[in-house]
Amino acid sequence: MSDATTATDTTDSPDYDALTRDIAEVPAVEVIVTVAVNLMSAAAVKLGLTEEGDAHKDLDEARKLIHALAGLLDGSATEISSFHAAPLRDGLKSLQLAFREASIVPDEPGQGPGEKYTGPIYG
Repeated sequence: MSDATTATDTTDSPDYDALTRDIAEVPAVEVIVTVAVNLMSAAAVKLGLTEEGDAHKDLDEARKLIHALAGLLDGSATEISSFHAAPLRDGLKSLQLAFREASIVPDEPGQGPGEKYTGPIYG
């Protein structure tokens, strides 16, 4: 009986050494881009831009995610190439514009989410 328990425990617990090795092989640019894409996706959901629409809409949460994305892109601008940065910046601007359009009382230009990093967004 203890052999069966040991076998089950082994398959249920993650192999942290293998996970560490996998992460060690991933270039920093890929990690940064992956985090940025995850922030973008989460912000889009919180803006109500998915198929479910307003079901998950939460502008306060969207503001935080967009601001974090802008900070990440600003901080990593010199570390990732324009090949990676340009589409991420375009996505950020689209999210900022969508936020402005979704807001009942829009922020002043330069005061919206992430605009301290990107400059004012007009829309």
